Amino acid sequence: MRKSMIGMALASALSMVPMVVSAAKPELHEKEYFSQPSLDVVVFSNWYNGLFGDSKISGVELIHFGERTATNGDVRLSATPEQWDPIPTFVKRKVDEKASRISATLSYPQHNFTYTISAVPIDNGVEITLSTSKPVPASLVGKAGFNMEFLPATYMETAYLADGQAGAFPIYPTGVKEIIGEHAPEALATGKRIVLAPESAQKRISIESENTELQLYDGRSKAQNGWFVVRGMLPADKTGDILTWRLTAATDENWLRAPVIGHSQVGYLPQQTKQAVIELDINDNTEHQARLVKVNPDGSSTVVKQGKPESKGQYTRYQYASFDFSDVTSPGLYQLSYGPTTTAAFAIAEDVLDKAWHPTLDHYFPVQMDHVLVNEAYRVWHGASHLDDALQAPVNHEHFDLYAQGPTTDTQYEPGEHIPGLNVGGWYDAGDYDIRTQTQYRTVRTLVQAWEEFKLSRDTTLVDYDRKYVDIHVPDGKSDILQQIEHGTLALLAQYKAVGHAIPGIIVPDISQYTHLGDGLTMTDNLIYDAAMKETQSDGIRSGVFDDRWAFTSKSTPLNYGAMAALAAASRALQNYKPELARESRETAINAWAKEADKKQPDMFQVGNTTGGGLREEKLKAAVELLITTKDKQYQHAVNDLLTYIESDFGRNAVLAIRALPHMDKAYGKRVRAAAERYQSVLQKATSQNPYGVVITEHGWAGNGTILEMAVTQYYLHSAFPELFDTQLIYRSLDYLYGTHPDSDISFVSNVGTESKKVAYGMNRADYSFISGAIVPGVLILKPDLPENKENWPFLWGENEYVINLGGSYIFAVNAALKLAGR
Repeated sequence: MRKSMIGMALASALSMVPMVVSAAKPELHEKEYFSQPSLDVVVFSNWYNGLFGDSKISGVELIHFGERTATNGDVRLSATPEQWDPIPTFVKRKVDEKASRISATLSYPQHNFTYTISAVPIDNGVEITLSTSKPVPASLVGKAGFNMEFLPATYMETAYLADGQAGAFPIYPTGVKEIIGEHAPEALATGKRIVLAPESAQKRISIESENTELQLYDGRSKAQNGWFVVRGMLPADKTGDILTWRLTAATDENWLRAPVIGHSQVGYLPQQTKQAVIELDINDNTEHQARLVKVNPDGSSTVVKQGKPESKGQYTRYQYASFDFSDVTSPGLYQLSYGPTTTAAFAIAEDVLDKAWHPTLDHYFPVQMDHVLVNEAYRVWHGASHLDDALQAPVNHEHFDLYAQGPTTDTQYEPGEHIPGLNVGGWYDAGDYDIRTQTQYRTVRTLVQAWEEFKLSRDTTLVDYDRKYVDIHVPDGKSDILQQIEHGTLALLAQYKAVGHAIPGIIVPDISQYTHLGDGLTMTDNLIYDAAMKETQSDGIRSGVFDDRWAFTSKSTPLNYGAMAALAAASRALQNYKPELARESRETAINAWAKEADKKQPDMFQVGNTTGGGLREEKLKAAVELLITTKDKQYQHAVNDLLTYIESDFGRNAVLAIRALPHMDKAYGKRVRAAAERYQSVLQKATSQNPYGVVITEHGWAGNGTILEMAVTQYYLHSAFPELFDTQLIYRSLDYLYGTHPDSDISFVSNVGTESKKVAYGMNRADYSFISGAIVPGVLILKPDLPENKENWPFLWGENEYVINLGGSYIFAVNAALKLAGR
């Protein structure tokens, strides 16, 4: 009876929802994907991420009514694969324009299995065929299937039909999860035809299988970042076309994506340039007036300015126009509108940026502090975590998160032996919990620069190291930024005390720990591992539980330079606040430089992004910071020796080159100025590639970090050469972060701006929540032409993962803008 009632309800819903407007085949787009109004089918334009395998950006993908709702259409070896599970090797991709076919050939070489996935257009969708010249090998029979994954945020709270049998997508998973080799997951439904969201005119997808039964799974049972999966097993003992799916979607030939009015959710200073960027569907030929209205106290509004936006041409898959309202300087509350779109309210006022950096320093930085308990009013963000840090990592070991240990430990400790003294200071690197040294020293240096330039004395956080206790919103009479500099410095200094050099970092050894979501305190038992004890034994200090984090300790000269640079810088900031810590930091940096100078060859152990940047890049950082700290001529000579390198990549090195100017001779100054003059045209070209006037990177991690770095660089360039460089890029960069960017108009700084990121990849991402003041990577440009930042799905790390060093750059950039505005 219940099933029939559900079926009746669905039938009733379907009778009221408009179906497909008309049958039409998607056409092969010049950018090599299938496209029709409201539906695009992308076939292997993107490839799997090499680090985690599965970044949810590959295979056959659907962009449905403007949103990417399906991905990873490919052969996988389990029903609900997670990000470390096996992926195939890409062989080739072919686009046949005459046949209107896109094909991709892939292989599982360890199983000697090669196959080709082809897609051709059919009415309102594609036919997907999987072919192979050899039968599925015995090792993959019952394992290999064609999977396609669908975004839970889109399909939660909708229904599905499997051969007419009705069900509903849950908002939270239940049932048995898949454990490979132990038991299979429970399917939500099975059938030859599965229809997702049949009641929705903008979500409905139908998949029909000609030769295999389909299963529908909830991948979130296995991992919180899992998607709904439709899967068809590959048949044994067959060759040629062994699997065929007909995938169709609800479409609307008249659909146009609503305009997005990119603007600053924080607002604008009265005298700054104010430019909204309007993102329009490529087929939108309607012309509207852009309007700026002032919101009055009684709720009424007054049109302040209106006019036709200026066309900015095409970028990615959209067309753009701009609306300049720089001439509006009267303080007040405003809204922008264009056609059917009206923005949230924002202010024009002298003080709009005054508090914009406060959440980052007041909240995000304390929340990320390791080795202390972090309290906020009635809430404990996390306990005093990882007090059992750390065990010496094993030799010749490659970790799954870009760490590795070389053939020796480069310490006095044996593999698996506890290294005392590493359980102090440092921040959780990002949405995960490791202490990545590169991130630590970069953050320390940026905070020192902010302190030295702006003398930020704000105090809202209590830090008590004796009790390992931090309390947010409780002042303790000390500058918060100095306390954060201290916290990062303690972690860096601890490495030199423990093993004599900087180390790549500290991280859990096991994936089951790495995927931990929740309180960092519960990742380990906070007791030092003792191999002589049973797992159930402990004495309050040691235990037999093998859960301690590993310290990766291979020597790296670039990493050592980066760490000594941060220690030298920190010594200046801490001089009057913690003079003994300042002295120790300064002496450690000087001694580390001397040791590197005595080496016949630098230590160049390099793995991933954990062993330092380029040798010259990191040495320049150390030389400049030690020169500013000590005024010693040896560091001046080192900077001069690196001048050709500075000139070769001036954009990257400008901040260091300029900060060294007061300590260098006139010849150096002339060459730096000449490099700056040459850089003008480079910068102009780089910031003219899109309508937003900033550099938008197009690799696997979105580019807010680059945008902030360039804002910081622009501050120093303007300070040194105001006749060559203006301040506009600084304000454009902040406007971009605050909502003047592709895809949406949301602020990428959580809790900053009227509408900001509320769902992000922090330690609390399983709760679909945010951390106040944290900054996400931003808009990812997915090949071939889709700008994307999902606000309804936190688990896409390249778009939504908070990283601590962006916090330092952001604090600097906002205060730079304030200083230049006379605030």
